[in-house]
This record gives sequence, C-alpha cells and structure tokens, in this order.
Amino acid sequence: MVDERVQNGEVRYRCPVCGLEYREREWAEKCEAWCREHPSCNVEVIQHAIKGVA
Repeated sequence: MVDERVQNGEVRYRCPVCGLEYREREWAEKCEAWCREHPSCNVEVIQHAIKGVA
C-alpha cells in the first residue's frame, strides 16, 4: 500500500518497494505494482517521480 505524507504543505505518495515519491497517488500505485512484479524500473512510470527524492 502506497504511503502518503505531507512535506512543505505538499502531499506526496511513496512507493513502499523502491521509495520513489510522486505527487499523484496513481503513479505511486503503478510504481508499486511494477516493482512487486518486475525486478526493474519502468521508465514510463518513474519519469513522473519527484526528482531528487528517494
């Protein structure tokens, strides 16, 4: 299940598998599903991650 947290007034959603954070829950959920099924990153998903966070 995706983690939700607030940082500097901004809601962020974190993939519990790889730790990448997203502004939209949908992308964090897609990241988690991919991480659990494949031992790799999906470029189409991680391009939506917040840069500099993980």
